[in-house]
Amino acid sequence: MLDLHALVVAVRRRRRLWCSLALLGLLAGAAVAVLLPPSPAAVAKVLVAHKDDQPNDTGTLIRTDVELLGTTRIASQALRALGSTEEPEDFMRDYRGTGLTNNLLRIDVTGDSDAEAVARAGALADAFVADHVRRMRQRAEAEADALLDQRDRMRDELAEVNEAIGDRSPDTEDPKASASIESLFARRAELDSRIAEFDQRSAEARTGTPAVVAGTQIVDAPHAVRHSPVRAAATDAGIGLALGLVLGLALAAVGSVVADRPVLRRDVAAHLGASVLAELRRAPRRPGGRWRRRRTRAARDRLTATLARTVRGSAEPVSLLELGCARATSLIALDVAGALAADGPVVVVDGLPGPALARARAGSGGPTVVGAERAAAEPAGVRLLGVGSVAPGTAWTDLPHLGSRTVLVVRAGHAGTAWLHTVARHLADLRVTVLGVVLLDPDPRDRTDGVLWDGPHAAAHGHGERPDRHNGTARTRAERPPAPVARVADGEQEAR
Repeated sequence: MLDLHALVVAVRRRRRLWCSLALLGLLAGAAVAVLLPPSPAAVAKVLVAHKDDQPNDTGTLIRTDVELLGTTRIASQALRALGSTEEPEDFMRDYRGTGLTNNLLRIDVTGDSDAEAVARAGALADAFVADHVRRMRQRAEAEADALLDQRDRMRDELAEVNEAIGDRSPDTEDPKASASIESLFARRAELDSRIAEFDQRSAEARTGTPAVVAGTQIVDAPHAVRHSPVRAAATDAGIGLALGLVLGLALAAVGSVVADRPVLRRDVAAHLGASVLAELRRAPRRPGGRWRRRRTRAARDRLTATLARTVRGSAEPVSLLELGCARATSLIALDVAGALAADGPVVVVDGLPGPALARARAGSGGPTVVGAERAAAEPAGVRLLGVGSVAPGTAWTDLPHLGSRTVLVVRAGHAGTAWLHTVARHLADLRVTVLGVVLLDPDPRDRTDGVLWDGPHAAAHGHGERPDRHNGTARTRAERPPAPVARVADGEQEAR
């Protein structure tokens, strides 16, 4: 199942990505509007009358007109009117028709200049009107001719009936002859009626054509379309901003799901199998005022006091192991060593793979720093504070020499779930007890609990079952309720 809370937090933490893409889209849209201005364009509107117009028409007739406008016949007629040698297929790419209503057609044309675009729009409108009128007239003539052909056939049949009747009269004594003559008279009356009907329909077919011809006309003369550079730049920039923002959010969401890097304190604690003891927010990149510096200094002091109490309460050597924050861990170790110096001599054992600790100590005149190979030569009364790393490439067998107990200093969102499980498994195999986790750069809106209240869950990660005798009953260390979490942030501290 997808944790929407963790996904939202991960996407919010990657705001630099989607903000950068949104800004890039904004600039790209504005640049497109400036560097690629739209071609000169013209527009014309034509009122198209159809003989079969119906109030409930769904737009079928106007869609047919739009498709007819995009044919080589119309394009060829317009090019002939313009006196151009351009190919109709090439010309068809420079214009399009749009049905605004059932009878209103808009023609949009582009050209090399406004005058050329206007001339093209006028030629297209005239060619379409002429073609439409011709087609309507041809249809009316064909319909009228068909009706007249039917009338002529009826007249031929009527002549035959009249010839058959001759000078006979229905008043005869022969019943059969009388019935035959009456049927001929009835047929003649029917033929007369149908001949008159065909004459009327033929006349109506021709009469309807002038109305169609007069109704089809250019109602909006071709004119150039005015483009506002400022409006075009604002529109393109807004579109680019929206597309960049959507793309950035999508990439951030997909990247967060694929990377599977825990950000919430509950997830970090669950995967490492240790509660979050404290946390420290990222220092602001911009130089803040005196109040912000005071808040940052107070947050570091509270973190130092929390870790100093943890180290003092341990009878075994304690180490700080970093994951994604070597320099921050070095500074924290030097601060803790300085706080412990009041209780006696303190030596910091440098087990970091790089010179992060040496750089942090340079010019500060802090506590003594020795390498891991010289830690065994220190006197028995000296307190050792190891500093190491559990990042990929760690020499796991060296970690127990830094301290049999450790505090993990982890940057939120740096390591994946698989690596957090690897760290917990290796430390358990080495019998290095994890006292807790210091979470760096937590999400400021994270309200999840970083304390492992589920004892068996913590024991499953190999923290050992060390009996605690109380009233004759042995309880494992994992079954004892954990210590409260001291949340060290900019100006706030919580006890969980």
